[in-house]
Amino acid sequence: MELVPEKRISIQVALSGFSFKIIDNGKLFSSGWQGLEQLFVSRELQSRYDKVEISLFTPKISLVPKLCFSQLNVRQALSEVVVLDENDIVDYIEIDDLNAVLLFSNSIGESISKVISQNVLTISGESVRVLPEMYYMLHALNYCEDYNKIVVSYKDDYVYIVIAQGKTLLLVNAYKAKDFTTSLYYIFLALKSLQLSIEQSVIRFRTPLSSEEELVLYRYFKGVEEI
Repeated sequence: MELVPEKRISIQVALSGFSFKIIDNGKLFSSGWQGLEQLFVSRELQSRYDKVEISLFTPKISLVPKLCFSQLNVRQALSEVVVLDENDIVDYIEIDDLNAVLLFSNSIGESISKVISQNVLTISGESVRVLPEMYYMLHALNYCEDYNKIVVSYKDDYVYIVIAQGKTLLLVNAYKAKDFTTSLYYIFLALKSLQLSIEQSVIRFRTPLSSEEELVLYRYFKGVEEI
């Protein structure tokens, strides 16, 4: 049986700031969204944990089937989907559960993810890889018990949406959304195009929701959860 780490931290990083969640012996602590000025005064970000996850909100992503993947063509394949600058560093990570590979670039003009990865270490003193927020959203599908699985993150004028039905992945995308209302438009549009019932679905957000945003979501969805 796999042992559950006693103390773990999940950190989300964006151009506008960061947030983190800590699970310590089954108890959850959530920081809410923090400005960059809080980076060096958060004691939680100067500690070591059994498990560390660091995600970066980058819209420079593309999910491809393993059969279509080539290490030699990562930049070319990603550039066919998103706009890459000449100096953007590209990378990839395999997602075995989906038999797919996530192509990405963390080059979005920030440096705090690197600072965090150098300071928040595992118990053994190792730093962890900074991965796209989309990677952890896809991983979260494994913990959604509903048939219609909807996982969303919204930050820095982008809404990230993952939708699956059963074990079938239907949508993985990021959309430019200047505000929360616009992000809702893309969520509803995606669900309508996939012919999924909004009223019978639970929507799960990996980013903190305000009480007002949560109330708006409850008008349409059967349930709303922060994960």
